[in-house]
Amino acid sequence: MNSELSSQQIQDIGEQGLLERLQRFCPPEIIGDDAAVLVTAPEQSLVVTTDVLVDGVHFSNLTTSPEDAGWRAAAANLSDLAAMGASPLGITVGLGLPGEVRVSWVERLYQGITECLQKYNTSIVGGDVVRSPVTTLAITAFGQVSPHRIIRRSAAVVGHAIVITGVHGASRAGLELLLHPELGQDLKDVEKTDLIRAHQRPQPRLDVLPILQKILNSQSKIVRLSEAKVQNLKSKIPVAGMDSSDGLADAIIQICRASNVGAVLQRRQISLPAAFDHWLTQEQALEYALYGGEDFELVLCLPQESASALVQHLGQGAAIVGKITSGSTVLLHDEEKKFPNQVLSLSQGFQHFSQ
Repeated sequence: MNSELSSQQIQDIGEQGLLERLQRFCPPEIIGDDAAVLVTAPEQSLVVTTDVLVDGVHFSNLTTSPEDAGWRAAAANLSDLAAMGASPLGITVGLGLPGEVRVSWVERLYQGITECLQKYNTSIVGGDVVRSPVTTLAITAFGQVSPHRIIRRSAAVVGHAIVITGVHGASRAGLELLLHPELGQDLKDVEKTDLIRAHQRPQPRLDVLPILQKILNSQSKIVRLSEAKVQNLKSKIPVAGMDSSDGLADAIIQICRASNVGAVLQRRQISLPAAFDHWLTQEQALEYALYGGEDFELVLCLPQESASALVQHLGQGAAIVGKITSGSTVLLHDEEKKFPNQVLSLSQGFQHFSQ
């Protein structure tokens, strides 16, 4: 790309010129009309989720390249689909841009989006572009799931185990390293790289879904009705869950609120990046894990046997971190009694519009 093209601004080519360039990132057989048409499989429910990302709030040139900003935006939406048990069908992108933004920046943003989507055989199927005083990215993702496989926050059952699908705190650590390069002097280069990549290129855990369903199917009991109604029905094993994009503590509290239950977490069972052992204090490491956010792991509540099987299959940081209890309190417990019990609350994590 020559210097003249790389310095072109949105206002130089206008809305139609920008749309023409962005259409190259979309399947030609889908775009071009007033709306996209997506076909779902028979007997599937449509799942829709939207995320809005704002320059200076969710991404910054100081910590995120345009490609990484695009990847993170796509990953956030795919993670929401995974949290519902849904497989992706496509996304639309709404883009608000100041006129002086460079065209090359927007193209790099879309390149990051498509790099993430391609990993999951998903495409950009439409969107909109408008002028805005601040760069804003709004993505709507569409997915499908069998009605009996939908994962909801409100399905947690007293006695069920709480599973996390991977380590927590890595994304927050990566952000701190980007903002404060002088930190982490005791870290190896590969450890720094891994933590920064966890922040810039999070992985939505869509890979967990087929493993989870295989385990649930194998442990479901076949229910036979009377001989007059000869039907084989799989008894539904309730699974509650959401992703941990707003922090592990937030996810567990939100599940408990929706299900009218409480929880006890075991402090020592929460999986942390190995690099934390010789970098952060135990208190800092736990703070990053509970409230750092943007790890995009799944937090699932399911029967103990199913939970154990899932953790064994996933490995790599997956763990049973606690159980669902009666009441409404979410308690952090230390079996070794080196730390007092701690009641977790949403006020300790990031909340939009908080003071």
